[in-house]
Amino acid sequence: MVERIIVGPLHTNTYIVSTAKKQCIVVDPGGDIDHILQRLEVLNMKPVAVVMTHGHLDHTAVASQIRDRYQGIPIGIHKADKALLHGSSRDDHLTTFQALTADATQAVDTLYDDSLPKPDFFLKDGQQLLDSDLSVIHTPGHTPGSVCFYSEEREALFSGDTLLFTTVGSSEGRGSNTRDLLASITEKLFRLPAQTRLFPGHGPLSSLEREMRNNIGLREKKTV
Repeated sequence: MVERIIVGPLHTNTYIVSTAKKQCIVVDPGGDIDHILQRLEVLNMKPVAVVMTHGHLDHTAVASQIRDRYQGIPIGIHKADKALLHGSSRDDHLTTFQALTADATQAVDTLYDDSLPKPDFFLKDGQQLLDSDLSVIHTPGHTPGSVCFYSEEREALFSGDTLLFTTVGSSEGRGSNTRDLLASITEKLFRLPAQTRLFPGHGPLSSLEREMRNNIGLREKKTV
């Protein structure tokens, strides 16, 4: 089971991904904690971990609140994005968001909390995520520590802001790198089975097959 919840001022896709009977992993909890907790209750699912595809505030904002609600469950992120998750000031986040959205100040003011958590574990390329069917793919570019989560069993890819519907993540922000982003998509993600369903960090769901054929943002990046 995969449940999508659209949260926060940047309309982030938060995912509840089942791992075992009545257990789940929460991916990218980017705001609206009450909405997320309500869906978990309605689904009768208990999180066993919170993981983030990258460290931007719109994907991490309420991770600590979920951890507090569920008896200290672990929070995971790639080590290269540790500083984005914990230790960045409001102004640091504002600088990052100014490269991502015209409403940077409003977004940061809505999401920023100086109690953003320290991660409990670091995600590594090729790692199997706890007892789930999700494996970690390190996809630097949008941020140095961006990752995707792939399930061969479900034919599903949770791509964060690396690969989106008809476009790709920004590579103009602090720590971003266009060459790395293109390599992550073309040399890693596009080598997965074409029928893989795409669950991106924002916007509609898609498939790798569709994005291989029709991703306008990717073509534009290649011509820059």
